Amino acid sequence: MALRKNLKSNASSKLVITSAAFQDHIMRSLLHPDFSLSDPLRRHSRGKHPQVREGVEERDLQRRHEQEEREYVLDPAPPPLTLAQKLGLVASPRERLTEDEWTRVKERSVQQEESAQPCAICREEFQLQPQVLLSCSHVFHRACLQAFERFSGRKRCPLCRREPYETRVISDATRLFQHRCATRIQAYWRGYMARKWYRTIKKTICPKDKRLRRQFFESRVIQRGVWDCPICLTALSNLSLPTVSARSNHQQRRPTVLLSCSHLFHQLCLEAFEAFSADSRPLCPLCRSAYHKKPI
Repeated sequence: MALRKNLKSNASSKLVITSAAFQDHIMRSLLHPDFSLSDPLRRHSRGKHPQVREGVEERDLQRRHEQEEREYVLDPAPPPLTLAQKLGLVASPRERLTEDEWTRVKERSVQQEESAQPCAICREEFQLQPQVLLSCSHVFHRACLQAFERFSGRKRCPLCRREPYETRVISDATRLFQHRCATRIQAYWRGYMARKWYRTIKKTICPKDKRLRRQFFESRVIQRGVWDCPICLTALSNLSLPTVSARSNHQQRRPTVLLSCSHLFHQLCLEAFEAFSADSRPLCPLCRSAYHKKPI
């Protein structure tokens, strides 16, 4: 009888301990899920003076800029084990991922190009908004994931339905967006410089096409405003300009040459000048520089 009483008392005590352990586990974990407090860096500024709130916001903004390039795990430290978990009645939570495991998760996310695609919740680009990487290698907006957790009441991945998961703040999409913006700015600058260089080359280098070469020479003559040969002081009748054509209708057309110094002469006048010049290499009659000539 005494043995039976001892057995019954032991069984009842174990049953009491088991029920108390289950009740403690339910009260601590299942009835009070609070996912909004998963961010240890979140601060509330309600009920503060406006000036104090502005100062706090400025400090938070500065701290946020400093932490943009730093990656850190967003989830807080796991709570201590409950009695039911210690007794083996409930499965213990998984251990947190190590840095090597997070490195492999991030490599898998980079291979899948998760940061280059829009957020799967709001379907918008990440740009400069904070993003989080889940332990299942999926990437979301930080605000979108927090809203999803708040309305669903549980930590389940919106894509693969993995439960639970760990979150890590990353900035891969920010770097991709900055690189894309820098590339676009550089492309615009290179295009502007190329167009500017082309306009300069177009004004200084003579084209090979005959029609374009004539237009190039005529534009140079228009810029100089010289319509007469500086040697014989008669009209340069070989140019197809209205003013020159009107002045040279009564004159016989005479071939014209252009010097490399951009001065125009009648071919016969320049040959006569070269014949009477005493120098072995004659210079331009106007600017006194060595030249190459080309008939137009």
